[in-house]
Amino acid sequence: MFVDQVKMYVRSGAGGDGCKSFRREKFVPHGGPDGGDGGTGGDVVCVVEPHLATLLDHRYQQHANAGRGEHGKGKNRTGSNGEDCVLAVPPGTVIKNAESGDILADLTDPGERVVIAPGGRGGRGNARFATPTNRAPERAEPGGAG
Repeated sequence: MFVDQVKMYVRSGAGGDGCKSFRREKFVPHGGPDGGDGGTGGDVVCVVEPHLATLLDHRYQQHANAGRGEHGKGKNRTGSNGEDCVLAVPPGTVIKNAESGDILADLTDPGERVVIAPGGRGGRGNARFATPTNRAPERAEPGGAG
């Protein structure tokens, strides 16, 4: 069966939230902030595979979702980044936005990669907001939308 046109729904991953945490040790009365940053969300990527000739694989798998970034943790630990969603397409594939009709990419060369939905940025933890006048910030950023 030959399929040359497919409508897909893609969603990139959201970024992880920054952490609001403070250092707590026995003999350190004012440890300070140690909240880590959130990880970035995964991208939706199309890759040209030269051995493919049809879009049959995507006919029945119409939803493609990338992974969400992990939230930041205490002890200045950054959350892990979200998994990318890689879609294999045959050479000569044209990717369009269904709502506006704009052409996003025209993929012809084998191995060519294009990010069609970038992931969200990870939020900053409270350790990033520490200044000489505000040594214990009580805020952290949420992650960006995918």
